[in-house]
Amino acid sequence: MPTTTEDVLADYAAHLRTARQASPHTIRAYLADCRQFLAVAGGGGVAAVRAETIRHWLRTLDGAAERTSIARKLAAVRGLFRYLADGGRLRADPTVGIATPRTRRRLPVHLTLDDVDRLLATPRADTLAGRRDRAIFELLYSSGLRVSELTGLDWDHLDPEAGLVRVLGKGRKERVVPVGRHALRALDAYRAACVAAGQRRSGPIFRNVRGGRLTARSVARLMERHVVASGTAAKATPHSLRHTFATHLLGAGADLRAIQELLGHASLSTTQRYTHVDLRRLMEAYDAAHPRA
Repeated sequence: MPTTTEDVLADYAAHLRTARQASPHTIRAYLADCRQFLAVAGGGGVAAVRAETIRHWLRTLDGAAERTSIARKLAAVRGLFRYLADGGRLRADPTVGIATPRTRRRLPVHLTLDDVDRLLATPRADTLAGRRDRAIFELLYSSGLRVSELTGLDWDHLDPEAGLVRVLGKGRKERVVPVGRHALRALDAYRAACVAAGQRRSGPIFRNVRGGRLTARSVARLMERHVVASGTAAKATPHSLRHTFATHLLGAGADLRAIQELLGHASLSTTQRYTHVDLRRLMEAYDAAHPRA
């Protein structure tokens, strides 16, 4: 049985990796939150933690961190103690009865059609980096991918003839999503530029200047640069294009269940929280359908 705090956390990380199939990013974040809590809890280790210890920690965070961050930290700590209690390593789970802080649901930024058109037209078409960036934006908007799914793509995941791409989502769940003709054209132009530059026809689709796989942070940075250059007022991120994808589909009348499948959401409630219908369209539908509008 693990005895030191680091032993416990290493065992918990192995559990997250194998039983929960959590991503490396999720594991790092959970361990960082657990270490932060245990540092505040004192030197007694996990066996000395009581419910009041956790409540005191939450009080120290209140006002010092966003409610969403506090909720995430508590989820990490709750997961650790639930794992230890379920495995018989603790007599009781001290997180039982600890309420999660209520958070405000904020809708992510989404772009208008004009914003999307300006952004997609910004990358240069006469450079390898420009063709890569345009292909990134086209694919994010066309297929609603998470940025981690996009950066994990290899060329053999793409089927241009069928207009489909195979992605590995959260929890290592695989799904196949359609790719629009504009995105396919952008990918084809980018691949031709890659071949002309001497890059391999296999391996990662999106590469950095050194030929390595592009990271999510790099995608965020390049998008920030193009958003400024496009003159778009919204502070858009790669995730904003995923939300824009869902919003525009919903606004055009797509079924919410279909959008759920395309986004790879396990629960429909997540999709309902993720998408919205603008007030103008609601008012138009009301005026057109209600007999006493």
